[in-house]
Amino acid sequence: MVIKVFLASSSGSTAIKKKQQDVVGFLEALKVDYTQLDIACNEENRMWMRQNVPVEKKPANGIPLPPQIFNEESYCGDYETFFDAKEDNMVYDFLRLPPPPGSKQAREEEGEGQEEEDLQSQEEEELRQLEEEEEAEVQEEEEAE
Repeated sequence: MVIKVFLASSSGSTAIKKKQQDVVGFLEALKVDYTQLDIACNEENRMWMRQNVPVEKKPANGIPLPPQIFNEESYCGDYETFFDAKEDNMVYDFLRLPPPPGSKQAREEEGEGQEEEDLQSQEEEELRQLEEEEEAEVQEEEEAE
């Protein structure tokens, strides 16, 4: 699975440039395999991006601005949804990628199953403590006799 980030290499907007740098920098920091596709120099990339952003995700003027992020052919989102996923530590879900072992997101997913295991272990520990207390009481009673 390849993450595709549609960018404009010659954008005059500093806001767009900053958003593009933020997305690319974060993907690099996570060591996510991605490809940059320039919509400024390549008409095919621009047309593909515009055609594949879902209608409900397009702005009022109908022309989505970069960066736009896809997992292969599947639309992930724009900068705002990427930023929200980043804030919620859900970037791998956003990208439709499995989180790497040891990552915070993987630990959180493991934690859901871990909570049940922890609860069961806690119950077993409480039961063991009760049994020990009962044994201690029985021994005290026997020693008192």
